[in-house]
Amino acid sequence: MTELDQRPDRPVSVAMLTLGCARNEVDSEELAGRLAADGFTLVDDADAADTVVVNTCGFVEQAKKDSVDAILEAADLKHTGKAQAVVAVGCMAERYGAELAASLPEADAVLGFDDYDDIAGRLRSILAGETHHAHTPQDRRKLLPLSPIEREAPAVAPRQRLDGGPWAPLKLASGCDRRCTFCAIPSFRGSFVSRRPTDVVAEARWLAEQGVREVFLVSENTTSYGKDLGDLRLLESLLPELAAIDGIERVRVSYLQPAETRPGLITAIAGTDGVAPYFDLSFQHASPTVLRRMRRFGDPDSFLGLLDQVRALAPTAGVRSNVIVGFPGETEDDFTTLCDFLEAARLDVTGVFGYSDEDGTEAAGFTDKHDEDEVLARVAHASALVEELTSQRAEERLGEEVVVLVEGYDPDTGLPEGRAAHQGPEVDGLTRLDRDDLAVGALVTAVVTAAEGADLIATPQGETR
Repeated sequence: MTELDQRPDRPVSVAMLTLGCARNEVDSEELAGRLAADGFTLVDDADAADTVVVNTCGFVEQAKKDSVDAILEAADLKHTGKAQAVVAVGCMAERYGAELAASLPEADAVLGFDDYDDIAGRLRSILAGETHHAHTPQDRRKLLPLSPIEREAPAVAPRQRLDGGPWAPLKLASGCDRRCTFCAIPSFRGSFVSRRPTDVVAEARWLAEQGVREVFLVSENTTSYGKDLGDLRLLESLLPELAAIDGIERVRVSYLQPAETRPGLITAIAGTDGVAPYFDLSFQHASPTVLRRMRRFGDPDSFLGLLDQVRALAPTAGVRSNVIVGFPGETEDDFTTLCDFLEAARLDVTGVFGYSDEDGTEAAGFTDKHDEDEVLARVAHASALVEELTSQRAEERLGEEVVVLVEGYDPDTGLPEGRAAHQGPEVDGLTRLDRDDLAVGALVTAVVTAAEGADLIATPQGETR
């Protein structure tokens, strides 16, 4: 018999391992909240856990590989640590279900989103040796009424913070109603469902009580927030309310669809005290021909016009984006159009992704695909261009006054580092401060003195809060 069988009243420990985006981080904290409320003990170290829950990412091929590697690494702990069960949850688990369970027997169970409500019961049954039969995936867009106004957001579990840092993601909505030909997310995340503003505000207040100073609003498409509640301009009224919460010093918005970004929303983000002038604009490409094949909209002129609107209101605003190169049918002229746009756009950070087929997407059936070598060559060219443009944009900030949220210390120099308003969490670079007496969570006014790629070095000016 196992130790757990012999001592059924002993608290069961569980470690959450999270891969992928900030939305997954929120999901992990909601799962942790359910488990803690049901008597489980949350631990940081997987080596010390009875159960390891791996919250997987199923977005692109590399993310899926990373998720599988994390599951296999956790499974090794059943031989070298105290772990008795490894459970896969998250997007990859939902997307592949029984197929993933069959191909990855190292995982003791693969749980889908419908298992989340009773995650504690599921883990206890798995630890007791019961066999869990993984679900057969279905298109989750069909689980909600077609009419957005008839949709109702599912209940959200109380969160248990897994990272005590001074910023936290805050979920605005889940799912997506767009039909981009390259993206499978709507099929496993479902249709777009907004959370009610009262729930968002209440969770933001709770985060402030936990010491959070910056909330990062996340969803699959933030520009759609409120459309299923009957008010597409709901975010514009929500932002000032969030920024006014005692303890919250900065509100940051993520993932805006350029074709849906309204002048009123630009004004709200750029002009509301306490809201970071930060625009995470998902351009994906600039050639109108390629964008139409992606089922997206835009062209260089409209995108540059959007950036002009942003910078007219907030000249030092941060702007980041992602682009896909090597999309089926992308010509040399299309690729040149994209590169020319990137040079003109002066973005702070751009993620470059090479196209690859995703199961169940329309683009996977396109016939005019580039071979892998050509895709890789275009990735290399665009990445080198973006690296140079990112460095140039950072150097343009020399002498600029920034407000930095201190998040930790550089292990090599011992100096504090964090993010200015134009830098989003984890992907947009850091600002290092050349003074060593600053506490984590402090907001420090500083002047930029140097740049290293996307990273900045700044000298504090004495104002700290």
